[in-house]
This record gives sequence, structure tokens and C-alpha cells, in this order.
Amino acid sequence: MATSPAELDAMRRAIAAAATPGVPLGPNPRVGCVLLADDGSIVAVGHHRGAGTAHAEVDALAQAGESARGTTAVVTLEPCNHTGRTGPCAQALIAAGVRRVVVAQRDPNPVAAGGADTLRAAGIEVEDGLLVDEARALNRVWTFAVEHGRPFVTWKLATTLDGRSAAADGTSRWVSSTAARRDTHRLRALCDTVLVGTGTVEADDPRLTVRDADDRPLAVQPLRAVMGERDLDPTRRVLDDHAETVHLRTRDPRRALAELFARDRQHVFLEGGPTLAAAFVTAGLVDEIVAYVAPALLGAGLPAVADLGITTIADALRPTVTDVTVLDGVDGVVGEEPNVRFTLHPSTTERD
Repeated sequence: MATSPAELDAMRRAIAAAATPGVPLGPNPRVGCVLLADDGSIVAVGHHRGAGTAHAEVDALAQAGESARGTTAVVTLEPCNHTGRTGPCAQALIAAGVRRVVVAQRDPNPVAAGGADTLRAAGIEVEDGLLVDEARALNRVWTFAVEHGRPFVTWKLATTLDGRSAAADGTSRWVSSTAARRDTHRLRALCDTVLVGTGTVEADDPRLTVRDADDRPLAVQPLRAVMGERDLDPTRRVLDDHAETVHLRTRDPRRALAELFARDRQHVFLEGGPTLAAAFVTAGLVDEIVAYVAPALLGAGLPAVADLGITTIADALRPTVTDVTVLDGVDGVVGEEPNVRFTLHPSTTERD
């Protein structure tokens, strides 16, 4: 049975509910559920509010009560089929007497998958694939992490027009503008891990926290991860009490990501220096690039990325530009020229 216009509208409503402001981006996927009556009217709209809370289907069923019987459940992600912090949603839908389930994205997590088969075995009609691309985009990082068994990696860099991240004397404050730095904090807040190398900690002594316009740390912080074998100076600011910090004693990007994935981390914001960046790029472990380009020329100094082993123009890496944004100056900050933020996706990336 094909999906109806009412089910299509309901799926759009479910996706919007899943993206309700304030819902955490991880570690659980964002999910929405709409219950439809036979006449296409909406009985209830539910959404998941984060780990440990009711799943979207259970939220909608609780609102509907006995009115859930005979409805169609339109869900952005295949109902789960396992017991974790909450019970299996597939069984909850069966018990509530739902007659039909329309799913956007099949669950890529083998632990939770199988709900559609359980529903069919109970005599419930199931359709899947409705607005699947929109549903995957809703949880793009979670989906990637589950499918590939490692976190999604966003590499952030700030550079001059001639590709320098620091001057010849080592000074780098500030290559980027105030507006670019504030934008960086916005992007940090979307990730669950900020990663640098021990060299960056030693040279720059960064805090790696998410801070507001007044330079105050926010209440919720990503994990600070420092990668490298050398010991850390205990006075470094990355070891303060504003956020949790982990020292990954390895020089292998794959091993570092494996350790972070084991900690249930799904989105790494890579802010290390040129050596660390080159290690991740050459390993095919960069999935997104955010580059801030300042209208300045240095002519010499530290490059934004170290040697990639490329010796001829034909072998150049050419990521696809997906967004270009001009970041204008910030009110009250005088003398800064606009920076340009490029968002790019590598044309090829390793698929574990």
C-alpha cells in the first residue's frame, strides 16, 4: 500500500518534532512520531527528548491513550526492537493496537534494528523509506557514526590567504577575526568532542571550551581530547575544571577515533595543528572541512596543513564546496575585515 498525502504531511511534522529546539544532538538519535486517525487527522505528536527519556513512539502513545488504537504511526526512525533504558517501541505499538506504521529511516544500529519485522509478524502494515533523505539529514552525525563505527570528523582550520596558520615567529593570535572565532564556538557546541594534539597544547595553551560572547564557558561542554604520546604539563588550561579532558596516548588517528567511539562520542571537532591535520587527511578520516580564511598575507610561517605526500597538481585533493559564508565584523570591534567561512566535504573518505 502506497503512502498517502496525509502520511507525507505527517512525516514532515514528525521530522519537525524530532528537531524541537533543545533536544540533544546525541548520543541518541532525534526521533519524531505522529499518530494519524483513519480520516487523516492528527491524534498525537511525540518526540524523543534525549537519552533516558521516553522514545517518540511512547511519547505519542501516552498522549493518545485509548485513541491510539487503530491509528497509523508515522515515525522518522524504525521503532526500536530492544530493551535499553526504555522498552522496545515495536512492542509498545503492538500493545497499543496501532494498525499501520510508516517509517522514514531504517535503524542502522544492529542492536536496535528489527522493529519493522516484529511489527509485520504481529500483523501490522509497515511501509518504509518515506522522506528517508530528510530523516537521515536530521541525524547525519549519529547515522554516520553507527554505520561506520567511528565518530564523524569535522576539521576546522583558520588561515590567511596564502595558507598560513601562524607567522614565521610562531605568533597566531589572531589569524581569524572575532566573528570567525565566535562562529567557531557555535560549531564547537554542535560537537561532543574537541580534539587537538599535544603540540598545540604545549604551544598555544588553549582552553578548548565553548564560550559565549563575554568569554564565559557554557554550562554544557564537549569532551576535550588531547592526542599524542608526550606527557601534558599539569598547568595547561586544557586540564582545568571547566570541562572533562581525556589524553589519548597515541599518534594513530584511527586508534584515537576508536577510543572516542568507545566513549560513545560521535562528532569530533578537529582543531589541531598542521601535523595532526595531515595525519587525519592522509588517513582518509576527515568527513567535513570548515575553513576560515582571513584577508591577510604572511608569505612565510606555519602552513595550515603539513605535507600530504602530494608531489603533482594532478594528485591534489579537491574537496567539494557546500557552503560559502562571509562573516562580517562584530559590533564594537574596530578594524577587522570580514572573514570567509568555507564548508567542504572531501570527495573521497575512508569508509571503515
